[in-house]
Amino acid sequence: MKLFRQIALTTMLTIGAFSAITYTSCNKDKCKDVVCKNGGTCNSTDGSCSCATGYEGTNCATLSRDKFIGVYNGTESCTVGSDAYALTLTANSDAIKLTLSNIYGQGFTAVGTMTGKSTFSFTGSQTAAVTTNYTGTGSLTDNTITLTYSISTPSTTNTCTFTGTK
Repeated sequence: MKLFRQIALTTMLTIGAFSAITYTSCNKDKCKDVVCKNGGTCNSTDGSCSCATGYEGTNCATLSRDKFIGVYNGTESCTVGSDAYALTLTANSDAIKLTLSNIYGQGFTAVGTMTGKSTFSFTGSQTAAVTTNYTGTGSLTDNTITLTYSISTPSTTNTCTFTGTK
């Protein structure tokens, strides 16, 4: 009887070990063959990449700023005044930055930093007779860009919204 118990216990342990190995082998690592580029990380739940700010796409290989590059013709409405002009966005040497040219329709230039897939923030200043500072945010929906910013000199501040299309 004692021998029968030992055989039964050994059989049960063997079946239990085999079942545990079989069960764990079915739970595959969903990130095993996933390569997330540019600082992206793999989500172990579904094997998708979570991209670092400034990158997007299946493997985080696409620069978010690239869709912003171009010339936008539009209008601007400010606390004081309004205007129509072309705003140009170009690639910057830093992968998550872009250069804005002709802000305020006055040739002012700023450097923008991506804050999301379709958003960025920017700052800049220019000194001629006086120093002009500007800071704001931008967003892109389809081919329409919207900038909201403040521009100031030592004596005045103006808040503006520019909306333009490529």
